[in-house]
Amino acid sequence: MSVPSRNGIRAGGNWIVDHVKLIDRWPPEDALVRIRSETRSNGGSPYNLLKNLAKLGAPFPLEGVGLVGDDDYGRFIRADCARHGIDATDLHVSREFPTSYTDVMTVRETGRRTFFHQAGASAHLAPDHFDFTRTGTRHLHLGYALLLDALDELRDGSPRARGVLARARSAGLTTSLDCVSEHSDRFQTIVLPLLPEVDLVFANEFELAKLTGAALEREGRIEPALIAAAAGRLLDHGVRTWVVIHFPAAVYARSPDGREFWQPSVMIPPPLIAGAAGAGDALAAGLLLGWHEGWTMPECLRLGVCAAAASLQHPSCSESVGRMAECLALGERYGFRPLPA
Repeated sequence: MSVPSRNGIRAGGNWIVDHVKLIDRWPPEDALVRIRSETRSNGGSPYNLLKNLAKLGAPFPLEGVGLVGDDDYGRFIRADCARHGIDATDLHVSREFPTSYTDVMTVRETGRRTFFHQAGASAHLAPDHFDFTRTGTRHLHLGYALLLDALDELRDGSPRARGVLARARSAGLTTSLDCVSEHSDRFQTIVLPLLPEVDLVFANEFELAKLTGAALEREGRIEPALIAAAAGRLLDHGVRTWVVIHFPAAVYARSPDGREFWQPSVMIPPPLIAGAAGAGDALAAGLLLGWHEGWTMPECLRLGVCAAAASLQHPSCSESVGRMAECLALGERYGFRPLPA
């Protein structure tokens, strides 16, 4: 149970500098494609989440936990945290490993992204870096599972991240989890064992299929009934409060007590879409802001999809995310897709 007097969100995991490069098309091997523009910006689950919360105007403390290098990228991250009011006290500095970075290749016309990742210091973030004795925050968000080598490591058959989540809950915090869309069979051994220590889990359709082994499409289209059934399988693995599944058309939330809600995504005009990098983290930020403040789940989902829609308007993860009212206005202006049939 969370302690009512606690306030704020603490987020730990991958702190990454993204080099977002806009290209005309994805080339075949050995071919050349021109980079039309590039941006250096935030990347990684906790960095994106906290920066988006700050830009949305979250009325509570924001704290980061991570490991960065003693280098220019690490200083860039810490300065960015200071600009956005994010407490970086537990953003530890390594003199041995460089700050993590990712080259994000975004195709201009489609918004599709391909990631080239240097794990760097984030791969060495360990349970000892998480101290819950000095924080007054209410909630811990951890991500990305499968991209945190030291926390993904199995000890006695269980990922070390499970102990971090358990300590957070023992200290009175609620917890949420996000994982990365990795092409592997590690979802079953690394992500599923974490779920009993998680209040909310976020996953996209690819990750949901990997976690459950379920087919989610019929005749090439995502089938809502299959999404709902697969979400139920995650609840069977122990998720405590909400399973949240997002894909381009909508987001779906399901609880152990049988509540379920759909929220279609915003119909942003295609010419306004500059890239989808970070859209899932923007959705999580909007949802967690509302959840922290005691909103209903439909209200949380609506802010989530509106924050995600805002993030689509710039190739980076957070540049185009605005205040809550600005994001919600996008839904009013462009409307929402029809509910999945």
